[in-house]
Amino acid sequence: MADDSTPDLNRRGFLKTTGAVGTAAAFAGVTQATPGRSPGAKEDEILVGVSKTADSPSGAVADAVPGNADIVHENKQLGYVAVKFPAEAADTARQNFVDAVTKKDRVKYAEQNATHQALLTPSDPRFGDQYAPQQVNAPAAWDTTLGSASVSIAVVDQGVKYDHEDLSAQFGSDVGQDFVDGDGDPYPDVLADEYHGTHVAGIAAATTDNGVGVSGISNSTILSGRALSESGSGSTADIADAIQWAADQGADVVNLSLGGGGYTSTMKNAVSYAVNNGTLPIAANGNDSSGSVSYPAAYSECLAVSALDQNENLATYSNYGPNTDVAAPGTDVLSTWTTSTKYKRISGTSMATPVVSGVAGLAQAQYDLSPADLRSHLKATAVDVGLSSDEQGSGRVDAANAVETEPGSGGGGGGDDGGDGGGGGDSTTSSVTDSLSSYADSKCWSYAWTYSSPSEVVVELDGPSFADFDLYASTGTTYCPSTSAYDYRSWTTDSQETITISNPDTSTDLQMLVDSYDGSGEYTLTITEKQ
Repeated sequence: MADDSTPDLNRRGFLKTTGAVGTAAAFAGVTQATPGRSPGAKEDEILVGVSKTADSPSGAVADAVPGNADIVHENKQLGYVAVKFPAEAADTARQNFVDAVTKKDRVKYAEQNATHQALLTPSDPRFGDQYAPQQVNAPAAWDTTLGSASVSIAVVDQGVKYDHEDLSAQFGSDVGQDFVDGDGDPYPDVLADEYHGTHVAGIAAATTDNGVGVSGISNSTILSGRALSESGSGSTADIADAIQWAADQGADVVNLSLGGGGYTSTMKNAVSYAVNNGTLPIAANGNDSSGSVSYPAAYSECLAVSALDQNENLATYSNYGPNTDVAAPGTDVLSTWTTSTKYKRISGTSMATPVVSGVAGLAQAQYDLSPADLRSHLKATAVDVGLSSDEQGSGRVDAANAVETEPGSGGGGGGDDGGDGGGGGDSTTSSVTDSLSSYADSKCWSYAWTYSSPSEVVVELDGPSFADFDLYASTGTTYCPSTSAYDYRSWTTDSQETITISNPDTSTDLQMLVDSYDGSGEYTLTITEKQ
């Protein structure tokens, strides 16, 4: 039944309803790894996402699991289970399970437990002094703040050598969690092989002004979520669990210097969970010299980082593309090391990402921003270094600008496409409250833009805790999105959804669909548009 009512809102740019879709949905707290699971890649597993309206993820899936497979892991907070098949099982057996389980009520998806790799490109032998802090104007920022221990950066990566002379002061009483081995000690297993996480941590937050070693970008507290093994690989499940854990610990930033595996709903839900719980994911573009950004950086929730060399050219190995948000130095970056060498230079978008995380730590110490506002602030205060927007996004991050510029006051660079680059001007927020009556109910909304060329729009759905509502959006069209045809989607296993769109197409109103996958109740839809 159509609903042609219009909310009583008073100014242009607020939401207006365009009628209920009235169709059914498309398909009718773990804190560490499950003991006994093998570390690293888990290619024999299928991850099954289950709506929060089910009594438990495992209960909703159990009767579809064949006799030669087992449920080996459950994350109730993210709403998924891992089902392990024997290594000798045929691919058709896994596919038959996927086909069967996705037909069950309250099962939202089933996908392979994909493998992710640390994004590292080996470098030449070390030479010279640090240049990364100088390139992003960290010394000028340090005149204002060195950062704060009240701001935390979670390093989801290999383990971090937390007793390193230049890192130990940055850890609190809880150093972290090991999601590879399933215990509370994220220390590297083999120091000679497991150096990536330690190098990343040192770039972001090696202790500055202590008379020892190198200077990190910020004196933020480090949390280590060990999700990659000494081989440098890790499963979707381990990484997703670590991201959820980091958000639950109150991390301001989660650094993801890793990638591969393509789009997965489990990882998408994890970064959505992080943003919804106050944590900004900052992720590496990838090292394939490709014109497309790798996942997880390509998720709209993440701030995607490309790598520059010492001359502020795009690094030869760095991925680029329209999903790029900012750039940072990533070539021959000197940082902490796990062996007697203590410090070493290596290269990669893995190294550029913690530079951005460190700058985020400085900005957060100064202003205490939400994930969406912190993301916009980093983009708004970035500096145009003469590259295209695909290569640098809004520009190279600038620590001095980030701590000296009041959020929302403008500034920043942008690529050579003439765009305004990034979310630092005025903003406007609109909201509407409505309800859905059952799993067969949906409602379409449109939003008339306030600004002619906004840098970013954030769409947030706050629905009932006892239901599972999903959010879809489309731009550049007059048609309402559906659960099968849309430009953007957020469909976690609960009713807290967020979609972030950079440089949206404003040629037509923004079109949005709120859909009940399961359950009923009242929801609030909020639009934040930023110049």
